[in-house]
Amino acid sequence: MKKLFMGVITALVLMVLAGPSVCLAGPTYDKVNKDGAVSVGLMYESIPAAYFNDKNEWVGFDVDIATEVVKRIGGYMGKNLKMERVKLNNKTRISFLTSGRIDMSAANMTHKRERDKTIDFSITYFFDGQKILAKKGKFKSHKDFVGKKLASMQGTTSEKNAVALLKQLGDKNAEKNVISFQDEPSCFLALKQGKVAGWTTDSTILIGYAAKEPGKYELVGDFFSNEPYGIGVPQDDSAWRDAINFALQDMWNDGTYKKIYDKWYGPKTPYYFPLTEKIETWP
Repeated sequence: MKKLFMGVITALVLMVLAGPSVCLAGPTYDKVNKDGAVSVGLMYESIPAAYFNDKNEWVGFDVDIATEVVKRIGGYMGKNLKMERVKLNNKTRISFLTSGRIDMSAANMTHKRERDKTIDFSITYFFDGQKILAKKGKFKSHKDFVGKKLASMQGTTSEKNAVALLKQLGDKNAEKNVISFQDEPSCFLALKQGKVAGWTTDSTILIGYAAKEPGKYELVGDFFSNEPYGIGVPQDDSAWRDAINFALQDMWNDGTYKKIYDKWYGPKTPYYFPLTEKIETWP
C-alpha cells in the first residue's frame, strides 16, 4: 500500500513539473504536439499586418505575432514547432478553420458574435476601428460622402458598417453606394482611379496603403466602429485556445508584444498607430 501511495505522489509531482504539455489537452493541441507543426492562416496583401515586401518576403505585424505565439506554445510543449504559413483572404479565413486546413488564423479578424457561432477566438490581441481614406483635401467629414461611392471589401464587417454609416447620415442609396471589391489592392486602385470617393476599412490597413504614396491620401473623420482582433481557432477547442491566450499574455507581460507592435506601428514607422489599449491578462 505504501508503494502504491508513493507511486501516486511521484506521478502527481511529475505532472506538475511537466507544465502545460500535460495540463493542456484537446484535439488541436494534441495534434500539434504529435506532429510538431502548426498551420497558421495569414493575409498576404494587408499592409503592414501581413504582406510580401519588395524582397518577396512574407512579413508584417500578424506574421511576427503568429511566429512568436507558435514559438511559445512549442516552449510549453518542450519542443520546437514548425510553422506552416497558409495564404488566406476574407472569404477563406473562417472556412479554412472549420475544414481543418489551418490550426489558427491571424488575419485582421474582428471578433464578432456572428462569427463566434462558427469558430472561437483568442483574447483580443489588436485594437482597431474603421475609418475612410480619401484623396487629400477633398473631404472634411463623413457627411461629405453622402451620395458618393465608397469602396469596401466583400464579405467583411467593414462592408456592413459602411452601409450602416451612410444610412445613418441619410443616404437613401446607401447599399448601392458601397461598392464591394475582392481585396485591398482592388479597393486602393479604385480610389486611385477615381472610381470611388473613398475606401473604408480598418484604419491600420488604410494607413498601410496610404504610406505607399505619401502625401496623396488622408483619413477623414473619426472612427465609426470598434474592431477588436482575435486569433481565430477551431470551435470548442479550449485547450488550444488557452495555449494561444497564454502565449499572448506572456508576450504582453515580458514586453515582447510591445516590441513587435513598435516595429510595425511605432512612431518611427510609416504606419504610426498609438497603442491605447491593453491585452487582457490573467493572474
